[in-house]
Amino acid sequence: MKVLITGGAGFIGSHLAEAMSAIGAEVHILDNLSTGTADRIPAKAVFHQGDIANSSDVTRVMALRPDFVFHLAAQTDVRRSLLDPVSDADINIIGTINVLQASRQSGVKKIIFSSSCAVYGDTGSNTIDEGSAAKPISFYGISKLASEHYIQAFHDLYGLPYTILRYANVYGPGQKTNGEAGVVSVFLQRIKNHLPLIIYGNGEQTRDFLYVEDVVKANLLSLFKGNNQIIQLGTSVRTSIEQLAGCLQELHGDEVRILHEAEKPGEIRHSCLDYTYARSSLGWEPSCPIRSGLKMTYDDVMGD
Repeated sequence: MKVLITGGAGFIGSHLAEAMSAIGAEVHILDNLSTGTADRIPAKAVFHQGDIANSSDVTRVMALRPDFVFHLAAQTDVRRSLLDPVSDADINIIGTINVLQASRQSGVKKIIFSSSCAVYGDTGSNTIDEGSAAKPISFYGISKLASEHYIQAFHDLYGLPYTILRYANVYGPGQKTNGEAGVVSVFLQRIKNHLPLIIYGNGEQTRDFLYVEDVVKANLLSLFKGNNQIIQLGTSVRTSIEQLAGCLQELHGDEVRILHEAEKPGEIRHSCLDYTYARSSLGWEPSCPIRSGLKMTYDDVMGD
């Protein structure tokens, strides 16, 4: 089995590349290293430096005719999307179209797309399922939703199979301090550097934190299940930012100062994803409780 992972030098992509290499797949990675790093690429994977926003880079790698494409490369920073919506659209929308065009021309069997709970916008305190209305409140969420529509259209028009995975807030070892779900890594880096934690707003905002290895398992299952479906991945557990800070302080042992600043525009106040459909369509459910995942992530950051 030959697979291409766009964004394979990044946080989730590198974990996925490791897992695919471990099961004997021929793994190719396309990444421009704007946020990913070459040292995260598994030894057995073949690295191709290039940008999904550049169609010739994508066409060059697709000439290898992979069986499956995991499309993870993206601009994932909500705040950056608000500052530079053109760049966000260029990477997330145009980049996705380039991957779709080349996948279709190369006879790819299936594309597995990493989407986001940001497509839903602010749903209040309700637990989200796949039938919930998609009303994104950031340009990042809009670009992810638009990419989903293009993927579905390529299936309807050209028969390109897909699975769309909408992630909750993914965290774990190797995560950078920027990006959509970077609050765990941001907090840990500040603790490591003896800096106070900064909470935007009152800290009562809630997130559904999903450990990276659980995300990898869902991607592997999507190779042969969940065809032409949108499936969300979460834990159905709400954790407030204040609670998250408390958990990390507990792990650290020493006192950590917490400062509050004004809320940032485009940020969702509450997000919690039901995984019932993932269980029935993929046979997937989350296996890592947040305290266990935070402990592994804490140990990784502090051990650097």
